[in-house]
Amino acid sequence: MKVQEKNGLRILHVLDHSIPVQTGYTFRTRSILRQQRALGWETCHITSSKHEGAQQPLEQVDGLAFYRTEAADGLMARLPILSQLAIIDTLAARLLQVAKEVKPDILHAHSPALNGVAALRVGKKLGIPVVYEIRAFWEDAAVDHGTAKEWGMRYRLTRAMETYVLRRADAATTICEGLRSEIIATRGIPASKLTVIPNAVNIDDFSVGGEKDHALAAKLGLEGKTVLGFIGSFYAYEGLNVLLQALPAMLKSDPAIRVLLVGGGPQDAALKAQARELGVQDQVIFTGRVPHNEVQRYYDLVDVLVYPRLKMRLTDLVTPLKPLEAMAQGRVLVASDVGGHKELIEHGKTGMLFAAGDPNALADQVLALLAAQQRWPEMRAQGRHFVEAERSWAASVARYRPVYAALSKGKA
Repeated sequence: MKVQEKNGLRILHVLDHSIPVQTGYTFRTRSILRQQRALGWETCHITSSKHEGAQQPLEQVDGLAFYRTEAADGLMARLPILSQLAIIDTLAARLLQVAKEVKPDILHAHSPALNGVAALRVGKKLGIPVVYEIRAFWEDAAVDHGTAKEWGMRYRLTRAMETYVLRRADAATTICEGLRSEIIATRGIPASKLTVIPNAVNIDDFSVGGEKDHALAAKLGLEGKTVLGFIGSFYAYEGLNVLLQALPAMLKSDPAIRVLLVGGGPQDAALKAQARELGVQDQVIFTGRVPHNEVQRYYDLVDVLVYPRLKMRLTDLVTPLKPLEAMAQGRVLVASDVGGHKELIEHGKTGMLFAAGDPNALADQVLALLAAQQRWPEMRAQGRHFVEAERSWAASVARYRPVYAALSKGKA
């Protein structure tokens, strides 16, 4: 890739993985990059060796060029903990090459801290300021995924590395107030150093009032039914087991209720087994993962979207993206009262909240909402307005301007 002469701000983003892999991480990244380019900034991008499926050292994906990093080899790469150091070493070496080529004004490293450590090495060597963006506490996510024990050695090392990067980066950003407050309170990071760049949506990607695909509804056995839906990845912290526990009580009140689960993930088999044990397997429809361009057809089948996240550090501190996408479409939703949801959803105005982990409370809120459908138009409008006013990518990404300007002699 031939680098043109610089006229404005050039940012080199350091990433764990990217599109074409489809995750919340990659979708947030793509949205940020597109909006930064719309602001007139030039963006360059590198992924660590954790990105899987790369075919070339430089790949074009959806109009964006990504420099790829080869996986480390040798004994260190195969040993626990030391393998993480190998990821840092290979990324730092590749990043040094790329930074010398593209000559960025700023290195913007995104979670996890492995990327931040590599960026700090290169930034110090080349005299380039580093911004570190923390999207979640990865040690907490590892606990939920079963790959680490809370406050075990791996947990503590990951946390210590994150704190190391936060203290040494020239500026830091995070995705929500919950994470910002926790970082300031427990990591010794001054509030002036940390800026919230909230999760958001591309308003133009979502329209209100989509048409139901009756053929798809009939195929799934949903024609004439009241559909409660969840569309996303089936992780334990999403609390889909609570939704299934609530279903028998809801069916007693309304036998036409069905649960539509679109997606897949680690909890897929356990949820199917739970549905059988509860005797509701005929009322729960598992579609498996569907192509991204087909997702809207499934959204249009749902009457009430349900987000029953369990209460834990991860869900209390991190705001999810799915409720924002639902509100952008003018959807009616019910969600657990974890901190991440309460930062987005105002009970009774833009959605309904229930006590996390309590299937009876979930059932009560869903049934109350179904009995008060005259309130739905106002709730839909208020949810859409909240997203347009406060959670569009244009509004969110504009918050980078003062962060970058302070580090780039006002170029931003």
